[in-house]
Amino acid sequence: MRQAWWSLGLVLCLAGCMEPAQERLRDYTQDGVNQFERGNYNGARDCFLAAQTITPEDAVLYYNLGQCYDRMGDVVNAERFYNESLQRSPNLADCQHALNSLLVRVGRRPEAVRHVQDWLAREPQRAAAYAEDGWLYYEAGDLPRAQARLQQALGLDPHEQRALIELARVYEVLKRPEQAAALYERVLDRDPKQAEVVKRLKQLRSQGAGAPLPD
Repeated sequence: MRQAWWSLGLVLCLAGCMEPAQERLRDYTQDGVNQFERGNYNGARDCFLAAQTITPEDAVLYYNLGQCYDRMGDVVNAERFYNESLQRSPNLADCQHALNSLLVRVGRRPEAVRHVQDWLAREPQRAAAYAEDGWLYYEAGDLPRAQARLQQALGLDPHEQRALIELARVYEVLKRPEQAAALYERVLDRDPKQAEVVKRLKQLRSQGAGAPLPD
């Protein structure tokens, strides 16, 4: 199973004057993120559970809790919290991907395929759904279909991050490092904190990848 390159979802709080409950929410959430990044998933879970007492219907907090349980190896609770998140926000792309990754990882790929096909049927103009389908094809080793789906996603939204990254990975396998590097650069232009993308781009540059040649 390939490692997914995606960050933990964050709850963004408004800056400036906040009510005490909002301040606690911000503090619990930030502490949870810090604990998660240090690998203390039990501590992160406890922080997100505390935040959930303030905003019990927040879909991102359910996703964050699913991420904690996922990293702890608790598949049952991870799946439960991912599904709770998607019930509240069906188009939360990071959660969609986390759930599908879990299903593939535990040998339930047909469920992941059905899940993505249902998403595409509900949201035929959503770039993230096409990107997710492209990822599934990539994981199955079907590079032509993966490439086609990912290009469809970028046709709908040229900034769709997952589509850019997955298409770059396709190009790496196809020995087209210049095209891969160009896509990684587009990701970092908008989100320079993608550590794995930075790593991949540096590796490609060290191997001599320059500007892509015209098709």
